[in-house]
Parts: sequence; C-alpha cells; structure tokens
Amino acid sequence: MLGIWIFLIVTVMVACKSSVGPAKEGKPNIILLYADDLGWTDLGMQGSDFYETPAIDGIAKEGIQFTNAYANASNCAPSRACLISGLYTPRHGIYTVNNSDRGNAENRKLIPIKNTTVLDRSFQTLPESLKKNGYATCMAGKWHLSSDPLPYGFDENFGGYERGHPASYFSPYKNPALTDGDPGEHLPDRLSREVSNWIKKNADTPFFVYLPFYSVHTPIQARQDLIGKYVGKPAGQIHDHVKYAAMIEAMDQAVAKILATVEELGLSENTMVIFTSDNGPNGGVSLARPLRGTKGMYYEGGIRVPFYVKWPKAVLPGMISSEPITGMDIFPTLLDIIKNAERPDLDGESLLPLLKGAGSLEERELYWHFPAYLQVGKNNRAYREAHTPGWRATPCSVIRDGDWKLIEYFESGELQLFNLKNDPGERQDLSDVEIEKRNELYAKLSGWREDTKAPVPTEINPEYTGTTPSDFGTGAADSR
Repeated sequence: MLGIWIFLIVTVMVACKSSVGPAKEGKPNIILLYADDLGWTDLGMQGSDFYETPAIDGIAKEGIQFTNAYANASNCAPSRACLISGLYTPRHGIYTVNNSDRGNAENRKLIPIKNTTVLDRSFQTLPESLKKNGYATCMAGKWHLSSDPLPYGFDENFGGYERGHPASYFSPYKNPALTDGDPGEHLPDRLSREVSNWIKKNADTPFFVYLPFYSVHTPIQARQDLIGKYVGKPAGQIHDHVKYAAMIEAMDQAVAKILATVEELGLSENTMVIFTSDNGPNGGVSLARPLRGTKGMYYEGGIRVPFYVKWPKAVLPGMISSEPITGMDIFPTLLDIIKNAERPDLDGESLLPLLKGAGSLEERELYWHFPAYLQVGKNNRAYREAHTPGWRATPCSVIRDGDWKLIEYFESGELQLFNLKNDPGERQDLSDVEIEKRNELYAKLSGWREDTKAPVPTEINPEYTGTTPSDFGTGAADSR
C-alpha cells in the first residue's frame, strides 16, 4: 500500500512540474540548426547518393521540406546578419566577409562599397525578441558577427566569436569562447554535448537554441573512423569527397544527439526544429548539381539551400512546399508563433500558414544585393560557371519573382533573365527574348534598391587595366 501511495505522489509531482513548462504557456521550444557551407544537394533528403544524413533527413520526413528555400546571401557573414536581424543586407551593411575589395585590383572595374563587419547593436535581434518573451537563449558554434554574441540577446555562448572558421575541428580548438576538451575531441560532438546539457538545465522554461555549426566549412578535418567508412564507398553521381562526407556525417550525429536529448526529456511534441544552411557549397569539395554555381555566386547553386521544419504539435509529417522562401522568414515566423510579441520592422514574412498547411503566402519578390567582389580559385570545380572569369561574384543585384529570376551586373549593366521552372540550372539567358518580363523585373529591382537605400558602386577603379585574371590562384579564398 505504501508503495502505491508513493507512486501516486510521484506521478502528481511530475504532472505538476510539466504543467508549468513551455506547453502550458503555449510557447514552443525552438532549436535553429544552421549549417555552414552545406549545399543544396549535400543531404540524402536532397538527392545525394554518397553523403549520409539520417538524422537531418528525419527532420524533413517528420515535418515540412521547402524545395525553393534560399540563403540570405551567397556567403557566411551577410547571410547570418540577415538571419539574426531579419533585414536585407542594405539595411545593415554587411555584404560579404571581411573586405569588399577582394581579388587583384587591376581586375576590379569598380570601387566596391565598403563592407561592415560587425552587426550594429541598434537592431533588435531574434534572440533579443525571444528573450523579451520569456525564452532562455543559447548560442553554440559560429557567430561571425562580432567578438561576442552575448550582448545580442544570448544567455550563454559556446564557441561563438568573430572568426568565420575554426582553427581546428579537434581539441585543442584555440577558440577563446570554448574551453579545450580531451585531446582529439571533435567539435561537432562537443557542441552537441554542450547544447544537450544546456537544454537539460532549461527544460522547464521555453528555450531557444541557435546552433550555427562551424561544419562543414574548411578546414576539412574529419574523424578517422568516419573517413574509413567512406574510403571504400563507390562515388555518387554528384559527390565523391570522402573527408567531406565524414564531416557531414559528424554533423548529422551531433543533430541526432540533440534530438535524442529532447526526446528523452519528453519535449519533442512542443519543440520546433529548423534546419537550413547559410549558403551553397564550397566548390573545392562539393557541387550543387543540377544547379549552377557554388558558394559566393548568385546563381542558384550559391544561394538555394535545404530548409526543413519539424514541429509535431502543429506540422504534419511529410509535407512539401515549393513556395520560394528565405532565411529572413524565420524571425517573423517565430514571432508569429509565440504571439503578442513586439515586432520590429522586418523584411521576411511569416511561414506559419505554410507550416500549418493552411494556405500560401501572398505574392512577393525575393532580393539579394552584393556591391562587392569575390574572387574564385581553380580548385572550385564550378569556376567556369561564374559570370565573369576570375570571380565568383562581381557587384550585382538579384530578384526572384515567381518562376523568374533577374541578375543585374553593375560593371557592365548587363541583365540576365532565367525561368527557374523550366531551367533550374540557369543555362538559358532569356533577357533578349522575354523583353517585357526583363523590363518588369528590372523596374521592381530598381524600386527595391531605392526603397532600401541600397548603395550601388559606380566609381571606376583607377587601377583597373581592363584585363581578366589569367591566374585564379590557389582558390583558398573560396572558403571565405
């Protein structure tokens, strides 16, 4: 009899404890997983027959997969700045990584717009908004927007500072924001352990985890046990990089560990998990076929990315949406979900109707603005697909409107027009055929630049010689 009473008391205590948790408040826990340099086809769910990603694939299978999802920019820092601020690049001025005058001066026709490297504290950030609404907030991984992410709304930080890639994926990490582990400890495993422990400590309050993996950015440093798994595996139709495959699987295992922690704590039903990437793949190690281009390019291979959302409480499993969306949509979506949140001016749109299968978004355009230069190396296997020889990108603006995409190049004023429904690989420029559509999109793009006060470089570079690069170099810069 005493045993029965003890059982009943414990049961009531557990029920009372859970009743004061996030579910009663109606606020879901949120885990935002943000891969670095993971391309559109770099997952099993995205069509890779070489890389293995069962945990990440599971997020899509148990939730919704967006097939026309876009990064906010084609390289790391600007994409992250847009994600955290919810704003297009002209509003915060972070257009690229480090300096905007990349490459050789004699090959740059224009003086690029000066780049900002630190996200201004005047912007209300995503973690700040969630924190104001009762969320515990945690950041683990690559920050890349200042020396310290804590002032931007995070309660705790594991490994985030201004650097854009790790000095080492193995301990000792030489990371001022992360203590070293045992020799040989692998960074993705360490970050997943820190996040899992933090979730356990904050399981009784709504929590927000922002985990921008350093993976799979260079340097390509994989675990030997996983390398061995892929050494004898036949090459896939698109992919064949053994160490990169091992890097991807290590990240997938880290995701699996975090999801297992959530499951063990009984929090899965009301935990939203978002997985996406900051830009396309590093062309030295992977490709986004059939898409054209890689990281740093504003063709589809540089900006289209995987995007999955799992939220058992509201999202039916196995859903697929072809609506064009962007990483900036995450901020307004989360504010919409938690309700009654003060909403700053944002450039994205809430995806909640799509998550609930309750309709579509209002028609809108998506934009990108890059008034800078990014050189390309010959180790980038897609370097011949770039618009201008020797460059991944020269100053340009981009609009996607329905099935159509227009790119404007500021050096020459050239316009390229593609129908992505018929030509997802952007091989057929229709600018001289679909003239009415070209002019329509150009007018919208020009109007958007005026509205956002987007600076356009016009000053001719006095060092410009009018030649194209004869030597693209080692390609090391492709990793930035």
